[in-house]
Amino acid sequence: MEENPVGGTIVTPPRRRGRFTKALPWLAVTPFAAWAAARVAGLERGSLPTQIMTVTPYAAAGSLLPLLLAALTRNRAATALAVVTTAALGLSVLPRAFGTAEAGTGRPLKVLTINMLFGRADVSAIMELVRRFDPDVLSTQELTPGAVIDLDEAGLKDLMPHRVLQDEWSAGGSGLFAKYPLTALWDLIPPVGHKMPAGVLALPGGRPVEVVDVHPYPPLGAQVHNWNAALESFPSASGDTIRILAGDFNASLDHAAMRRLLRRGYKDAADQVGQGLTPTWPANKRIPPIITIDHVVVDSRVGVRAVSVHDVPGTDHRAVFAELIVPR
Repeated sequence: MEENPVGGTIVTPPRRRGRFTKALPWLAVTPFAAWAAARVAGLERGSLPTQIMTVTPYAAAGSLLPLLLAALTRNRAATALAVVTTAALGLSVLPRAFGTAEAGTGRPLKVLTINMLFGRADVSAIMELVRRFDPDVLSTQELTPGAVIDLDEAGLKDLMPHRVLQDEWSAGGSGLFAKYPLTALWDLIPPVGHKMPAGVLALPGGRPVEVVDVHPYPPLGAQVHNWNAALESFPSASGDTIRILAGDFNASLDHAAMRRLLRRGYKDAADQVGQGLTPTWPANKRIPPIITIDHVVVDSRVGVRAVSVHDVPGTDHRAVFAELIVPR
């Protein structure tokens, strides 16, 4: 019903109202159906679609609204499409909240990773996590020379004296710290993205373990091509080498590039124990963390006992701690 400028009202024809009622469920469900198709088939291309894909868990929840609308308007075809859409998004997302893996037997390996935001992360908070969880390896991103000095002065040099560092006065610095001897692998990762040092950890009780400090460029603008190249550059898990990838991947499990990496013999530790939907960025902001881009990715032969996520003042990333079991 419309208002008449001369006075009175204009009655909207029933035919027009009927057309709008029929079109409304389609208008609501179509964007979610397109999202589901892109997610399932890995069709995201370019910077903006790649960034948007990180909020797929929220799209999965939101897809219930057009389903309800289609059902209320008794549009069978739109309802059927909405059911398929919600199911596709739900099956893509919900398994991360239900851990199904068994840790198995072997040697324990504890890994802690944190993006330090240009070295500004609170050193005392990081050291509190190190002392509480006693990690065998600490993987740091955006590590500056000043942060290395501050960490060592706070006691890290005594607790984790072995390291492979590529610290810089920028976002590009990274570094691995370890309790046990750590031998650098300078040629393992091609120079794509920020510094991503790697090393062979002499873990007691068996074969050494390779550890990679992960930090590709974020998929912003033209950097999306370097981001894809970085994720493709990690070697596949194979043979006798057990490899752990830990850091700020700037990627979620809803990215096709990330899923391709996992299909090359890896698994996401948090996903294995029902913590795959725990967000890690942005932390310490007015809004709570909303997306999960920091990961501990392990060889598929590695067991996962537990994964936890922790706030660290001074940085926009949350720390991720993983308790692993490495086969002997």
